[in-house]
Amino acid sequence: MKNNKTTFSRRKFLGTSLLTTAGLAALPGMSWAENIKPLADIHQIRLGFIGLGRQSMGLLNGMIKIPGVEVVAGADVYQVKRERFELRVSKAYSENGKPSQKVTLYENYKDLLARPDIDAVVIASPDHWHALMAIDACKAGKDIYLEKPLTLTIREGQELVKAVRTNGIILAVGSQQRSDLNFQHAVRMVQKGRIGKLEQVLVNVGQPEHPISYDLPEQKIPDGLDWKSWLGPLKPIHYNEQLNPSISLNPEKNETFWGAWRKYKETGGGYMTDWGAHMFDIAQWGMGMDRNGPSKILPAMNGKPLTYQYTTGVEMVVGAFDGPTQAVKFVGEKGWIQVSRGKFAASDETLNPIMERPNLGFPPHLFDFIDSVQKRRDPMVPVEIGHSTCIVCTLGNIANELQRPLVWDPKTETFPEDWEASTKLHYNYEKAFTL
Repeated sequence: MKNNKTTFSRRKFLGTSLLTTAGLAALPGMSWAENIKPLADIHQIRLGFIGLGRQSMGLLNGMIKIPGVEVVAGADVYQVKRERFELRVSKAYSENGKPSQKVTLYENYKDLLARPDIDAVVIASPDHWHALMAIDACKAGKDIYLEKPLTLTIREGQELVKAVRTNGIILAVGSQQRSDLNFQHAVRMVQKGRIGKLEQVLVNVGQPEHPISYDLPEQKIPDGLDWKSWLGPLKPIHYNEQLNPSISLNPEKNETFWGAWRKYKETGGGYMTDWGAHMFDIAQWGMGMDRNGPSKILPAMNGKPLTYQYTTGVEMVVGAFDGPTQAVKFVGEKGWIQVSRGKFAASDETLNPIMERPNLGFPPHLFDFIDSVQKRRDPMVPVEIGHSTCIVCTLGNIANELQRPLVWDPKTETFPEDWEASTKLHYNYEKAFTL
């Protein structure tokens, strides 16, 4: 496939596709499988991967199965993960009966972005790199599949939205729950009024909800890892393998845990951003608050849970409740629906889903991204929705940090006349980095 600057007409996409606004299988009488259509006029889409850790390996296995996709490059600051990526690509092509492709490896992701023959990138780096990498990809004319949460700060999200739309980029957020049948059905039932007027939404993101201070002991930086580049815009902290799990190829030793940078306020946003990016996404979707948000945030204090208030009168309460650890429960005047990964419960059995789950051979949210690139349409979860979801996550952390109620304007994305809260919209990058 030629570089998309010549193959595709770059446009500023302001609307959303049917899949974006309704979700797969959201139309009455249509099954989830019927909405998955073959790629029209398949062009070869050449993909580069940025960030080659555990999550990236799963994305690779899914992307490589989709017709029209060719994986040609990978970038990471850890040498052994670059080498593993090359081996995994070769293995994946072999297992899927495709001719082996040459993969070029890079330590600096900007070298990957400089290649004119790469059409799109998959970014699966730690959250603090999301905005900078994605904005650079926009400027380089690459379409983007970006892992959730969209960004680490609200200001980063605002700048990324601008970069995507200014450069006519297709950006899909890795919010795969939107293509899950149970979550789709739950949202459809709520929006159709099957549980009556929505009154409250309960969200459990797991523990630790909010980021904690970095307290891991210092360890020796492994050979082949550029720790300074891993930190990037963050303030310097010492290395511990919990942040970037070490691996080996001989003997083969892959990650046995997820990077703990999610947990610490120096490097992430706790489960509020990690799992909140999934669960708040479904909650806002069900409430009809995509591209919108709460007007007031009440922190967890004096024994009361973190609570978001919306102008519709609905409250979203964060904390543990009956059922799975990470879950969403919609409570209405006439009933309730509770949904999590692999589980669905409701106050009445007539609310239960009856759809069958087809086996496509590849994850539908990844297919949606490739299809969006081919057809030059917005994906199921475009940048604005990823941003509004991410804002909710971050607002909760800010309110809990300040330990006082916050007033938020979701239209202007500001704290009206609240200077202290406004300072939390971003953090000071290290001097070598600018947003």
